[in-house]
Amino acid sequence: MVWLLLASGACTQVAHAQEMIDVAGFQDGSHHWYDIEDEEKVIQPLPNQPRYKDVDIKQIADNILLYQKSNGGWPKNYDMLAILTPEQKRSIDSVRNDINTTFDNGSTHAQVLYLAKAYLGMKDRRYSTAALKGIDFILAAQYPNGGWPQFYPDTSGYRKYITFNDGAMTGIVILLQDIVQHKSYFSFVDTARYARVQRAYQKGVDCILSCQIVKDGKRTAWCQQHDNADLRPQSARNFEPASVSGRESAEIVRLLMSINNPTSQVVTSVNGAIRWLVQSGISGIRVEDFKAPVAHNKYRRNVDFDRKVVHDPNAPVIWARMYELETNVPLFCNRDKKPVYSLAEVERERRTGYSWYSYEPVEVLKTYPVWQQRWSPDENALGK
Repeated sequence: MVWLLLASGACTQVAHAQEMIDVAGFQDGSHHWYDIEDEEKVIQPLPNQPRYKDVDIKQIADNILLYQKSNGGWPKNYDMLAILTPEQKRSIDSVRNDINTTFDNGSTHAQVLYLAKAYLGMKDRRYSTAALKGIDFILAAQYPNGGWPQFYPDTSGYRKYITFNDGAMTGIVILLQDIVQHKSYFSFVDTARYARVQRAYQKGVDCILSCQIVKDGKRTAWCQQHDNADLRPQSARNFEPASVSGRESAEIVRLLMSINNPTSQVVTSVNGAIRWLVQSGISGIRVEDFKAPVAHNKYRRNVDFDRKVVHDPNAPVIWARMYELETNVPLFCNRDKKPVYSLAEVERERRTGYSWYSYEPVEVLKTYPVWQQRWSPDENALGK
């Protein structure tokens, strides 16, 4: 990291593209803050709310400190890069003791990772202290079986389920993996806490393996959320029935393939999931957005487009977000909880406001052959 000494005696960072801290982990929360109506938000975005640039690491890290709750976690669906007004800052600070802390939409694990990397460059103890508090919050939230709920400590309703949806649990395990693998930006983690993280990480991996859906004696993939007690697939929001997930399962396989010296159980899990992904890919269609009259609803701000499935023999393979548990056919749903079997049957608000299809498995299938040659030379789940 390069630093310049100014005449005032202050230091400012000279950031190069390769030295900037990735802010992709905050994108989902930002999208929800700007685009989705939610009266529970403490602050609402202003028209043309200004934002910090990626190079403004100190300002972004200070924002993250402001949003951290007293229990060490973070709420969801705010923009960590927003330049807040004094009034907005006061409003955020006034609810520091709220317990709406969560791992959904990148929350908590993304903030801890950013603060750790900010501390590596700036050595501001506020950042490492807040990151450690966030790690302690993560450790406290883990179930004895190794899973994590979507929210903690408020585990009412579906918030209690072990949640893979939108990368909640995988994001946590990847963060802990960084600590276990002694990544330089977590060098401030003390020995005692490191041991706790190591145990939590292994329990988390074991829980992932235990949640994998087995059908006809074969390992397949995962639901977006699993029961916190018996690990069965569970429903969450009205439009998220218990199912097998294409997108979330791809994220889980990517995590499992990143494990150093995987056990035979991990290898078996990956191969089973890869087979399911290959069998579940859909050929001959693509999803197309098109202009449509502006629609108003209580969930999302003005939407000026619609979405449809187009038949195209040249389209790349795509995966549904959800597959029916018994039949493995693509599954969709409206807010009335009634399952349907095509995107056209989903009401426009949900059709355009949810990712019903995904190309997420593509990269996993591309990287699998190298992993397979190293860790599973006698078994190729691609069938080659």
